[in-house]
Amino acid sequence: MITKNRKKNSGGYDFSLLLPVLLLVGIGIVMVYSASSEVAFKKYGNDYLFLKKQGIATLIGIFAMIVFSYTPYRLLRHFSYLFLITGLGLLIILKVSGMGYEAGGATRWLRFKGFSFQPSEFARFALVIYMAYSLSKKHENIKNLYIGFLPHVIVLGIFSALIFMQPDFGSVVILAIITWIMMFVGGVRIMHLTTSLLLILPVAVYYMMTAQYRIQRLISFLDPWKYPRDEGYQIIHSLMAFGTGGLWGSGIGQGYQKLFYLPEPHTDFIFSVIGEELGFVGVVIIISLYALVLWRGIIIAKNTDDLFGSYLALGLTVAIGLQVFFNMGVALALFPTKGLTLPFLSYGGTSLLLNMAFVGILMNIGRSG
Repeated sequence: MITKNRKKNSGGYDFSLLLPVLLLVGIGIVMVYSASSEVAFKKYGNDYLFLKKQGIATLIGIFAMIVFSYTPYRLLRHFSYLFLITGLGLLIILKVSGMGYEAGGATRWLRFKGFSFQPSEFARFALVIYMAYSLSKKHENIKNLYIGFLPHVIVLGIFSALIFMQPDFGSVVILAIITWIMMFVGGVRIMHLTTSLLLILPVAVYYMMTAQYRIQRLISFLDPWKYPRDEGYQIIHSLMAFGTGGLWGSGIGQGYQKLFYLPEPHTDFIFSVIGEELGFVGVVIIISLYALVLWRGIIIAKNTDDLFGSYLALGLTVAIGLQVFFNMGVALALFPTKGLTLPFLSYGGTSLLLNMAFVGILMNIGRSG
């Protein structure tokens, strides 16, 4: 259970959280341009295309952060089921409406009149709010199987089934871990949580083995150099980027792997571009900034009197942290290749907008105590 500290925060912005976030966003804008300019010029004849879109997304994200930082977070509990239904609705629309946009063999984006949106990102937001509300509401009976465990697993299962259809196994894993951690901290019986892991593991293994491309991806992860032209291609060039960077990096804009060698250098593999152009020093700085954000999020969760606020802060912090962990792990060949953006740094309007909203909510929780 989260312990409570009665110390209240004074008004204003939480600069220990805000400053590292803004630094990450600023670095992200620079690195998105560096990583995408050649690709944008070749495909669209405009090397500033992704920079402009990321700049617009940043302004909208900052606005969202400010709005949520001044909107009492307790209001979110009243809209938890609305968020949940909206998230489910968007995932269903993605599957049945024909407005889905396919890229890399997966349909994960809704596109309407040039505007694209990734429903799985909103689903993550909706699930965290629902879990925080439900766990705080059922606090007294949380150890009851039919109250504290099954309802949350059922909701997770519905979300997971819809996201599996895209397919997007990485997002399902993140949602499952968020749910598990929040239930663990909320006081759900360890026996229930452990049993769920034992039941889910064979299902996950079966899912991995039902598609040849997933099997090949797993095999190539174990020995990428054996498959340099297909499944191991991304991992090899990502590692080459880090190796080329050395201590200080080749310099911003001077990277080589982003020049049509490293796939999606401005989204999934922007950390690799950072490793090549900013070197080991740049990588350490980026990791340190993320560590500050996550540390501050955990402190806010720990020091908040309200259970809903504590669970909400924890869920948002875990959501950010898991995406950082898995994206960096993929770039460093610690995990099989999976399409996940790096919060605040990668190109992607939906991810940036929602993560900035997360920060705004965290600041509001911290201010409200």
